[in-house]
Amino acid sequence: MHIPESVRTLSSVPEIDYADRFALATDVRASPEQWARAMFGDVPSPAEVFIWRGVLGLRLSRHASPATVAGWRIGGHGEDWIRLEAASWFLAANLLVETGAGRVSLVTFVHYRRHPAGVVWPPCSAVHRMLVPRVLRDAEARIRRGGVR
Repeated sequence: MHIPESVRTLSSVPEIDYADRFALATDVRASPEQWARAMFGDVPSPAEVFIWRGVLGLRLSRHASPATVAGWRIGGHGEDWIRLEAASWFLAANLLVETGAGRVSLVTFVHYRRHPAGVVWPPCSAVHRMLVPRVLRDAEARIRRGGVR
């Protein structure tokens, strides 16, 4: 999958060992932060806690905050994008939400900081790739219902 260099430069990980990009065509208009909150909420769900904290060891905020989305720190943003950041002792990750041109995209960047990452992330990535299209569709429905601030 090709991810343009202009998108890759929005990542904060020092080296990209894994990247994917999923897009949904939509007529829904919302800010990148609204899309991110529609996808993941203000605090992680129990399933997200299990995967993000338990399996991946990501250090996430436990409380809702304007500076976080589902425990991920908002590390940067622009008019049409927002970058969420989290890290563990063995990997670092970014979730980048992009909007515009009748679509919303979720880009995932992962950096393997230490050995276990190359063993742990590949099976997780298979599950991730199965879930993301539904995450995008569910977020669109949530925004249409007005369920996101």
